[in-house]
Amino acid sequence: MKIFDTYSRIYFVGIGGIGMSALARFFYSVGRQVAGYDRVQSSVTDALIREGISVVWDDGVAALPPDFRDRSGTLIVYTPAVPDSHPQLQWFRGHGFEVMKRSRVLGMITEGMKSICVAGTHGKTTISTLTAFLLSRCKIGVNAFLGGISKNFNTNFVGNSRSPLVVLEADEFDRSFWQLSPTLGLISSMDADHLDIYGTFEEVKKGFAGFAQRIKPNGYLLLKSGLEIPENLAAGVRTLTYSLGGNADYSAIHIEEIDGYYTFDLKTQEGVLPGFKMGVRGLLNVENAVAALSLALISGAQYEELVDALPQFKGIARRFDMFINNDSLVYIDDYAHHPQEIKATLESVRHLWKGRRVTGVFQPHLFSRTRDFAGAFAEALNEGLDQVVLLPIYPAREEPIPGISSETIAHFMEPNKCHLVEKNELIPVLNRLQPEVLVTMGAGDIDRLVPGICEWGENYCKSKQRI
Repeated sequence: MKIFDTYSRIYFVGIGGIGMSALARFFYSVGRQVAGYDRVQSSVTDALIREGISVVWDDGVAALPPDFRDRSGTLIVYTPAVPDSHPQLQWFRGHGFEVMKRSRVLGMITEGMKSICVAGTHGKTTISTLTAFLLSRCKIGVNAFLGGISKNFNTNFVGNSRSPLVVLEADEFDRSFWQLSPTLGLISSMDADHLDIYGTFEEVKKGFAGFAQRIKPNGYLLLKSGLEIPENLAAGVRTLTYSLGGNADYSAIHIEEIDGYYTFDLKTQEGVLPGFKMGVRGLLNVENAVAALSLALISGAQYEELVDALPQFKGIARRFDMFINNDSLVYIDDYAHHPQEIKATLESVRHLWKGRRVTGVFQPHLFSRTRDFAGAFAEALNEGLDQVVLLPIYPAREEPIPGISSETIAHFMEPNKCHLVEKNELIPVLNRLQPEVLVTMGAGDIDRLVPGICEWGENYCKSKQRI
């Protein structure tokens, strides 16, 4: 893009983050020299290296690739998850480099394109990825910066120089979405979250209102039905609603389940569009599909293109991700890390596997979130699960908070169904609990346990079949 023509090199401080890695791929795809730092090796950084992008693990200045020590033509991009005390970040600032937050770079991209920005305390990754996939199968095409790894694209970045559209997640953390300039903005949910940043739920709602007020004149705001319509929108912005069912501008009707997958007709303002079929499971994904189809239609996609594309969507890694599904065991992994997300995930599980005993393994994410929502976590887990396994809190960017641990959640739970377990103790506990349906949930490093759980599950199923 012309606004970045002055930069021949881009260095990312925190390149392994899902949003940062998408930006790195974008700049690499348009011919820039790209490198970056991250604290830990991961599947994301491994993929970046395979694609030709350099990654260093040492935060010292000496670890910087020589070319990136020249401030002429070098742009530094950082994530707010990296502290200001980071040695490389301090060195770049002290030596006169151009330094930008990730959200500002995304904002500059949205200013120059027809941008579809998806916001919400949950749902935004699935909606934005599904929207990008649908549009990629349409004549209009799409560019996209995604918050998860699409199973269709096998990446979190989609590039198409011929398309005027860009789809991206609008991140509410650190009020980053205030940097964006959407042509079409969506808000899927506004629950109390990130209270370490916002302080109160009222401030969270003000944050989302500020995002809506960034929509370009004559643009669109698509809201989940029931959410408050923000005031002081730009001139000509049209507000529309969507929902799973009920009275909204866009909604799913005539929903039916066939072999675990849902079919539905889409009610729009122009009439009913029939015959949509899901390619992924879960009732929550039908609502996500309504949102994505609505965004695509507003953006100029055609019904015939969309009805053919939707069944081909394979989903996103760690979003209702099914690994085992047989008479002995069902195993699903999900990113759910907020009480409302847990509730939605478990409602879908209960709907699909009625009458089966459901065991959940949950890794709380952040000490502050655990402190703020311990009772709500316990309620969601109690309602949706027959047995609950709580792993230790994943701290992410935080230092421990005295007196806050997974036991803080357990305190509110039914004692005979809750088990506090270290990660290395999980498999023996699963052997003891004998789950029929198993769900792992969390936004930390619980995904690293998935291969071991799958191996255990395969052996578990074999032992059940021998009985």
